[in-house]
Amino acid sequence: MRILFLGDIVGEPGRRVTKQLVPRLRERHGVAFVIANGENSAGGSGITPDTASEIFSAGVDVITTGDHLWDQKEVTELLINERRFLRPLNYPAGTPGSGAGLFQIQGGLTIGVINAQGRTFMPDLDNPFSRIRAEVEQLRRQTPIIFVDFHAEATSEKIAFARMLDGTVSAVVGTHTHVQTADEQIFPGGTAYLTDAGFTGPHESVLGREIEPVIKRFLTNQPQRFPVARERVLLQGAVIEVDETSGKALSIVRVSEPLS
Repeated sequence: MRILFLGDIVGEPGRRVTKQLVPRLRERHGVAFVIANGENSAGGSGITPDTASEIFSAGVDVITTGDHLWDQKEVTELLINERRFLRPLNYPAGTPGSGAGLFQIQGGLTIGVINAQGRTFMPDLDNPFSRIRAEVEQLRRQTPIIFVDFHAEATSEKIAFARMLDGTVSAVVGTHTHVQTADEQIFPGGTAYLTDAGFTGPHESVLGREIEPVIKRFLTNQPQRFPVARERVLLQGAVIEVDETSGKALSIVRVSEPLS
C-alpha cells in the first residue's frame, strides 16, 4: 500500500493546491491513505474547523499539527470532536485531543498515525523520545503499519528520533522547517525517513510569507505583519510504499508538484 504525506499546508494557497492535486496524486500513485500537516492552514498560522473541513474534503484522511496548534481559538472544537485531527503526542496529560490514532483503510487494512513534537529550539513539551515508545507498542498490537509525523526544528533530533524507532514503525517524516530535504532513505530495520517534507503553499516567499516584510524584520528588528504569499504554489511531501504484512517500507519518493 502507498501513503501520501503532505508537508505543512500554508494558508489559502496551500489549501487550494491540496484540493487540486491530492485527487490526482491518489490516482497517479495508487495512494490508499493521505496524511497532511495542517497547522498553518488558517491564514498561515493555526487551523480552524472550516480550514480542516476544506482539507478533509480534498481527500486527506488525517490532519497532523505542531507548535502552531493553538494559534486559532477555534482549534479546541477540532481537538474535542474530530478524531481524524491529531495534536503532538507529548503534550501534558489532560490536554484536549489525541496524539495518535488507528484508522481504517479501504480493503480492511488498519494504519496507526502518530504526531510528536521535538524540543530543541521548540516549546518545552514532554520528552517525545520516551513518550512515543509506549504509543508505538500499543499500536503495534493492532497493526504493523505506523506513520509518524515528527514536528521538530533540529535535524539531529529528527534523525536520532527516527533511528530510535527504526524497525518499529513504517515511516518517520519530519515537518516544521518548511524546507524539503533530499535525504529520503529506508533505514536498515525497514523504516522510511525524510528529515523534512517541505511545505504545501506559495514558494515565491520566505517559508510561505511575503518576502519584503521578512527582510525588513531582519534589517530593523521591528515587528512586521507577515502576510501569506501567493506565487509559485507547490504541493510538497512524500509517497511511501509499505508492505501490508510486515509494515516495513519498500520505497519513499519525495513529491514537489506545482499548482496548474
